[in-house]
Order: sequence, then structure tokens, then C-alpha cells
Amino acid sequence: MTKIGLISDTHGYLAPAVFKHFAACDEIWHAGDFGTLVLAEELAAFKPLKGVYGNIDGQDIRKMYPEDLRFQCEQVDVWMTHIGGYPGKYNMRIRQQIQLNPPKLFICGHSHILKVMYDKKLHCLHLNPGAAGLQGWHKVKTLMRFDIDGAEIKNLEVIELA
Repeated sequence: MTKIGLISDTHGYLAPAVFKHFAACDEIWHAGDFGTLVLAEELAAFKPLKGVYGNIDGQDIRKMYPEDLRFQCEQVDVWMTHIGGYPGKYNMRIRQQIQLNPPKLFICGHSHILKVMYDKKLHCLHLNPGAAGLQGWHKVKTLMRFDIDGAEIKNLEVIELA
């Protein structure tokens, strides 16, 4: 079983509580808009980090993290991108790809809106952890934690930061 901490849209701010909430996680996944390379390095020093760059990220982050990241976690095919849309409204850039070869788990950020949706047409779970940074119109900073156990995605938790 792999325990995942999911975060997005930090915009250069990393709440100290993130380390407490992700202490039992095996990996941290960041769905873009890190804001600073220092923030990415802090997370990577704490736990193994997978991430994608977001629209506000500079060339330093873009050199280290891709726009799209597709990988296997145990038996789950995962696709992470920053601007991905959601079921029924996928971003034009990825729409054809996701319809032709859907992952089991699709993760994006960007909207600052926490979403957990199942795409019945593609048989794909969509996660957006909302935003954990200070910038943006969101009122509550959010994170997610979940487990991948073989082919199962389970024990999903939404965490609100004070």
C-alpha cells in the first residue's frame, strides 16, 4: 500500500501543517503552481515528490517538472497535469488523449476548487485537491490524502488547513 499526500496551487507558500498532515505519507504529489523552486525542494527533502508545473511556475520549475506526468502507482494508471478540467469539461489540450486512453486516476489543480468526481464514461476518478497557498480566491486551504492498494484507490481524506 502506498500512502499519498496530494497538494496543489501553493503559489510559493507552504503551511507548516502540511508536514504534519503528510508525515505518514510515502509520497507527495503536487499538481502544479508550486510558485518557487525552494518550496518544491522543501517537499522533496521531506518525502519523495512527483509533480507537474503550473501556469505561474517559472523556467526553473519547468526544467524539473513536466507539464503532464503519467505513471503507475502500484496497479493504478495515474495522469497528473495542472490545467486539466474535469469530467465532461476536460481541457482542449488533453481532451482527445484522455478519451482515447483514460487513466484510472486523473489529477489536476489550477481551479482552486476542491473536486472529487468519478467519470462514469471513462471509468476514471478525478481529483483536484483545491489550493493550499495564500494567493487566489479560495477561502479555505485544502489538501488530500489517500491510499493506493494494488488496483484500489481508498481512504480518501480532505484536509482543511486553518
